[in-house]
Amino acid sequence: MGIVNIEDELHEQLRRASRASCRSINAQAAFWIKLGMLCELNPGLTLQELVARELRAAGVDAVLPAAAAA
Repeated sequence: MGIVNIEDELHEQLRRASRASCRSINAQAAFWIKLGMLCELNPGLTLQELVARELRAAGVDAVLPAAAAA
């Protein structure tokens, strides 16, 4: 566990988003950090491919638009 140093404006936006999505700031930060790491570790994959892969790994059948699946 650690502390992430972000600007006050970004923190306020995250706080508001957590109310809308019912996810804590920490849960949102962990989600985006994980996606960022996956993007860095898999430069040959698109964000859509990474998200679909993570959903499949979690047991969810991802339904992507035809353009994203191509």
